[in-house]
Amino acid sequence: MTIAVDFDGTIVENRYPEIGKERDFATDTLKILINERHRLILWTCREGRLLEEALVWCRKRGLEFYAVNRDYPEETIDNNPAYSRKLKADLFIDDRNIGGLPDWGTIYQMITNKPANHPMPKKKHWWQLK
Repeated sequence: MTIAVDFDGTIVENRYPEIGKERDFATDTLKILINERHRLILWTCREGRLLEEALVWCRKRGLEFYAVNRDYPEETIDNNPAYSRKLKADLFIDDRNIGGLPDWGTIYQMITNKPANHPMPKKKHWWQLK
């Protein structure tokens, strides 16, 4: 599964442009997901020096992303005419989602087990959209 993960407010507490304190179990959970062969993309508004600071922070904790703010590591405007910062991910983990950010243990359970108390919504057919 390809999973896009926000940085500020999700992996760390939101102190932008500073780097906040790590949220409990965030990097541990993300490393487990990587070891389970999920592709993690860091999806953040950070750019330039602020982005590099976030990447260094993650690397110091043993966290390496498949790609950063793009669908795959080599993606550029030159080799993908349809390039945009809108990612094609299966799942987005972000503190700004409806309902807020669950704890990282719950996030892991939702990804790996899809428990009954957090059912995945069923897609509606076109005739049920009203």
